Amino acid sequence: MNTRALASRILVDVNVHGVSLTDALAKHQSSLSNIKDQGLLQELCFGVTRWWWRLDAIVTLLLDKPLKAKDGDINHLLMIGLYQLQYMRVPDHAAVAETVAACLALKKAWAKNLVNAILRNYQRRADKIALQLKDNPVAEYSHPQWMLNRIKAAWPQQWQSVLQANNEKPPMVLRVNLRKTTRRAYHDQLMTAGMNADELRFTESGLLLQIPVPVDQLPGFAEGLVSVQDAAPQLAAILLQTEANQRVLDVCAAPGGKTAHILESQPDLQELVAVDIDSERLDKVSENLRRLGLSAKLIVGDGQAPEIWWDKKVFDRILLDAPCSATGVIRRHPDIKQLRRDSDIQQLVDIQQHILRAVWPLLRSGGMILYATCSILPQENEQQVHEFLGVYPDAISVKIAQSWGISQEYGRQVLPGQNSMDGFYYACIQKQ
Repeated sequence: MNTRALASRILVDVNVHGVSLTDALAKHQSSLSNIKDQGLLQELCFGVTRWWWRLDAIVTLLLDKPLKAKDGDINHLLMIGLYQLQYMRVPDHAAVAETVAACLALKKAWAKNLVNAILRNYQRRADKIALQLKDNPVAEYSHPQWMLNRIKAAWPQQWQSVLQANNEKPPMVLRVNLRKTTRRAYHDQLMTAGMNADELRFTESGLLLQIPVPVDQLPGFAEGLVSVQDAAPQLAAILLQTEANQRVLDVCAAPGGKTAHILESQPDLQELVAVDIDSERLDKVSENLRRLGLSAKLIVGDGQAPEIWWDKKVFDRILLDAPCSATGVIRRHPDIKQLRRDSDIQQLVDIQQHILRAVWPLLRSGGMILYATCSILPQENEQQVHEFLGVYPDAISVKIAQSWGISQEYGRQVLPGQNSMDGFYYACIQKQ
């Protein structure tokens, strides 16, 4: 199987059919038996998706007329060629030759001359084209216009750094299982294995690997010594401040990273109940807990309708990691820029509001909800909390007395890349 042709088909699945990049890769990657080819496939798909808006603008400049819809695979193949020329270390002649050869694998021999001509033309005009794109912010920052507008409005001082961080490759961050080892001891194990890592300042168990590796190469991964989790979601277990014999609810729990971290941080809980609406994703929670030697009560249920699954026993702590735009984790999931729509934001705000109000009665007096999103949009974050506090007089916002991120009137916001973290928002809401 031709790797570039396969990448083209995956990108068509994402950009034309709305399939997530993770799912599209999982579907097709097994077609390649060679690990090196699988790595190249992933690099091409993530890279082109990350820079799709810029590469699309270049293709538009170079084509005399747009390709027909049925030739979307060739259009994406052109972007694959341009990505190699602009962002990869593949020798230019090899990038052009291999991309042209992919036309045959796509059964479109007629496109060979076109692809060759477009890529050669780009090589000649690259500097001139770069200047042209500076007048086009969508192409310059490789984000859709609606997203540019929202981020610029939300963060007028930081919007450019946010967009730049979104286009960077994400770091690989580990969470050490403190029930089984210490961060220092595991750091030493990494060093012995030839892997360099740095301790992350605002976490108790976070290590940032200098060079990412497959998880099965991490010392003790199968034995549950460590998990892969960005630093920002690692803050949840700290902010919950759980104590022995407390009952904890994790709403929208899948894939279970925070669930596991809560259990690792406080082994003497009375019970942890993890709820998610997606049964397949809840299976992943079960798998993660099994590897780590942990247990929780898992329930397939809708956070908007707890009356269906709640046992009427109140919780001391509730973690609500609400469904959101995921605008804080674009560097990990660049297809968010393609798959998300401006109209989605209000729908997500409504869902967040419904879940937050629905689970409030499940919290005991004096208990706390930790409201979290991986969004950087105020409508989903601070404004959502402000709206909630205005409706429930027994709800008060508890100030987060930590120095990471940016302090808001309610809660704290981390922007992408800030403090080596993904974009994340947290607010602590206590019931009086």
